[in-house]
Order: sequence, then C-alpha cells, then structure tokens
Amino acid sequence: MAIDREMILQISGVNPKLCMKCGKCSGTCPAYDGMEYHPHQFVSMVENANLEPLLASESLYTCLSCMACIQRCPRQVEPAKLIEAVRLAVIRQQGCDHLLPDELPALLDPELPQQAIVTAFRKYKK
Repeated sequence: MAIDREMILQISGVNPKLCMKCGKCSGTCPAYDGMEYHPHQFVSMVENANLEPLLASESLYTCLSCMACIQRCPRQVEPAKLIEAVRLAVIRQQGCDHLLPDELPALLDPELPQQAIVTAFRKYKK
C-alpha cells in the first residue's frame, strides 16, 4: 500500500489549500522544539505531496495531539488532523492496525485517561 496525498486528505478530511502559512499553529505548539517538521510545515508538505520526509520523521510521534494548533488556526486548517492522518497511514503500512476490543483490557493502565483509550481504539480499528 503506497501512501499518497489523496490518502492523507481522505483520512484527515482537511483541506491544506486553506492554509495561509501564518505560522500560528506552530507558534502555539507545545512540542515545537522537539519537532523536525512543525505543524505549518506538515500542512505545506502534504499540500505539495512531499510525503517521503514526513513518513520517516520522528515529528509524527512527537506531536502531542493536544489540538492547540487547531485552536489557533484562523482558517480552520486543522494541522493536527493531518499529522494524525500521516501517523495512521504509517501505522497501517506497517501492518499494526489490528487491535481488537478483547485485547484492550490487558493493555490498559488504570491511570490512562479515557480519551486516550477511545483515541487508540479509533486509531487501530479503522
């Protein structure tokens, strides 16, 4: 399965052409210093179909999915959804997208927020 721009756009539901490259998303990102590619760069790279560097980037896993970039975007581009879509595409390509509901209880930490559980299930079940 080849990962292409159309797949990322379909998974995310985001229109990167709306981005005016103001950088507000990157300016508010709490993981900015640890990222090789920042939120506004993700948007630009997806828009230009420059996916190869993103697929190999540690920035995929540095993103906290806090959605701060979505809150700050004046054009509702939603960079975090693009980052999540690229991450999900990589996970699917690696064949790690097969978590079943019966497997969850053994994997849970009692301190884990419920939102993380729902997100993980959604991510691995699609």
